[in-house]
Amino acid sequence: MMTVIDTCIVVDVLQSREPFYKDAQEIFLRCADRKFDGFLTAKSVTDIYYLTHRLTHNERATREILARLGILFGLLDTAALDIRKAIWNEMSDFEDAVMVETAVRSGAECIVTRNIKDYDNVPIPVYSPSEFLEILDELEDEKDL
Repeated sequence: MMTVIDTCIVVDVLQSREPFYKDAQEIFLRCADRKFDGFLTAKSVTDIYYLTHRLTHNERATREILARLGILFGLLDTAALDIRKAIWNEMSDFEDAVMVETAVRSGAECIVTRNIKDYDNVPIPVYSPSEFLEILDELEDEKDL
């Protein structure tokens, strides 16, 4: 299942943010175990760089974190078309609209985010971390039958 992971999920893991850390970490583990195909958008990576560097104040450490994320997750290019469509997208958060447009153009099957309320009228399913983990459990149970 091709899944776009929102920035907030990655930052939850990197910063061990409670009460979100456990589900976010489980998403990382399941991606590492190839239970789904996880992707970050190019725009998301720049945001993760900024937030991580603010905490580490260390360029090398920040880039090492990005390198590890690049091994775990695939990367989706954000195209000019995504930006143009996001401008006219009715979502209230422009950055989320860019991610949605990138996800849709890239053929993603869903998006995982903690900010579900910001994703009204999106053409692909959007799940909270706990909902996504439940779906993965159901898919795993179906395989076992």
